[in-house]
Amino acid sequence: MPTVTVTYALLVAAIFFEVIGTTLLKQAAGFTRLWPTVFSMASYGVAFYLLSIILKTMPVGIAYAIWSGLGIVFVSIIGVIIFRQSLDWPAIAGLFLIIAGILIINLFSSSVGH
Repeated sequence: MPTVTVTYALLVAAIFFEVIGTTLLKQAAGFTRLWPTVFSMASYGVAFYLLSIILKTMPVGIAYAIWSGLGIVFVSIIGVIIFRQSLDWPAIAGLFLIIAGILIINLFSSSVGH
């Protein structure tokens, strides 16, 4: 079974591949462009494989909350920087609440398994 450090390293990698997959999904233009589609699906495959390993030591709800929450935050940032999308104040506040929720889970919850 992976240690806590390895579990979090795998979680970071899973989030990275999920964010890459989602970013490429935008570039795939509804699966009409071959290479962005192929790399997007491959990135999602790696992300889900890593998530499956993480679930050996971390509860599914906690792992998914961190994985999806940070994915949302990073994809939103990429949307602003790369795709020139804008976020209004309620969206920014919501992203900060997601980050706050992830911090609360990691710092105070015994469900994480520190």
